[in-house]
Amino acid sequence: MNLTHLRYMVEVERHGSITKAAAALYMGQPNLSKAIKEMELEIGIPIFKRSAKGVVPTEKGQEFLQYAKAIIVQMDKMEELYKENSESRLDFQLMLPRASYITYAFTEFMNKLPKTELVDVKFKETNSLEAINSVIECECTMAIIRYELGMEDFFTSLLNEKNLRSQEIWTYDYVVLMSEKSPLASSRTVTEAELEDYIEILHGDTAVPNVSAALQKKSSRMKSHKRHIYVFERGSQFDILSSVPNTFMYVSPLPAEILRRYRLVQKPCLGPKRTNRDTLIYQSSYRLSKTDQMFLDVLKDIIKEIQ
Repeated sequence: MNLTHLRYMVEVERHGSITKAAAALYMGQPNLSKAIKEMELEIGIPIFKRSAKGVVPTEKGQEFLQYAKAIIVQMDKMEELYKENSESRLDFQLMLPRASYITYAFTEFMNKLPKTELVDVKFKETNSLEAINSVIECECTMAIIRYELGMEDFFTSLLNEKNLRSQEIWTYDYVVLMSEKSPLASSRTVTEAELEDYIEILHGDTAVPNVSAALQKKSSRMKSHKRHIYVFERGSQFDILSSVPNTFMYVSPLPAEILRRYRLVQKPCLGPKRTNRDTLIYQSSYRLSKTDQMFLDVLKDIIKEIQ
């Protein structure tokens, strides 16, 4: 199987047009069409079909292209690894939910890296479905997704359908995060009734796309509060929480260092629990690198410190 032809197929899918792909590849359209036909004859299935918008992968073609992208990523990594270069290079890619404990582990991980390494890191916070799609499309080698246990069947089925491996990182109950100046800060636990008159901080884009609102609402058993502040990046939440004592937020448990830094406290909430699971995902053909495993080891240590 010709690796160059695999790259051609991926380019055609990306552009949705043989003509546009040929232009991007600086080759003639007849030659690209011939390469596609040769690949289809070799593997015995049609990879693309024509549509009103151009060309789109067939069902089997989509599966083939998923494997093709994974192969290309692995080959690129091999080429990078064995290039004649006296300096070593470190690549690390991760997509993740807005989770302070994971970000904290990432900073600890970065501080442990050898100082002589050339570093190329991709680290992006996003929602679970975008992370899954990015791993499928090989835009990122691995991701950590978050879902409530009420939606576990949905995500398990989706990961199996997309031929992605998964590995549980942590299952936990949300805690209530607030300023150490909050009137509730001295309490050992809090209740939803006590939070009724406080302002809840929420991430503005936490809903899972393409999942019915009814299913998402059913999976979440915690009470919806009347007063909200919506934020769209994680940094501002700490500034608001620490400066506005009558605000709170449901979060995954935080490391003690972050609590001290921002003068925050976290409390268990009595009543219905919102149990979440953070799960590592990656292509079934991908093999975790030593760098990947180093990060996961640091992450496990941070979780142990929090528990």
